[in-house]
Amino acid sequence: MPIVPPSKLAQLQCNTRNIRNVCVLAHVDHGKTTLSDALLATNGIISSKLAGKIRYLDSREDEQQRGITMESSGISLYHKQTENDTEYLINLIDSPGHVDFSSEVASAARLSDGALVLVDVLEGVCTQTVSVLHQAWVENVRPVLFLNKLDRMIVEWRMTPSEAYTHMQQLIEQVNAVLAGFWEGDRLAEDSRMLDEAKERWRETHGDAPMSEWYLEEKDDSHIYFSPEQGN
Repeated sequence: MPIVPPSKLAQLQCNTRNIRNVCVLAHVDHGKTTLSDALLATNGIISSKLAGKIRYLDSREDEQQRGITMESSGISLYHKQTENDTEYLINLIDSPGHVDFSSEVASAARLSDGALVLVDVLEGVCTQTVSVLHQAWVENVRPVLFLNKLDRMIVEWRMTPSEAYTHMQQLIEQVNAVLAGFWEGDRLAEDSRMLDEAKERWRETHGDAPMSEWYLEEKDDSHIYFSPEQGN
């Protein structure tokens, strides 16, 4: 794709309805900066052959030397929807994956409308994967799951297509299990608060009389899970 001129990006900044802030979250070395490079290549900022090697958003010298992201970095990208030709300005934020820089992850999530959550298909759900998912959950940032390094299943584990498919299904279920834990924790806290309020209202109207039966309202949690059918 040819380089998008700055004048085009400036024009898009005037239409705030079509501006999206998106952060990239993952465990360390799961491929955030490489993915960012690939997205930059779609705008002609770097060559597609250099994606994953140049680490464009690792602008600090110590980041380049150590090969890890230590500070969140952002860049504006142009995106055009093929369905209706709608043009968007995507402010992409590449965040660190190391636990020592979790404050940078929190800042990136608070600035974002959505998040790309990367998971290495071989390493699976790691400690920082859970941490970044929780950060997105707390900040009410809508995540999209991105299974990365699919070639490792073939090159390193010699998986057949059916084995790779089953493995990825199980990996999605592992991530969904983490989200289910967040949902249950919030639900228990909310139910406890509602029960305390119900008891208080009962005491105000009935004094010390035994409280009648109280039932919790069932809530649908299908919208929180990752699924190909939901496009997330």
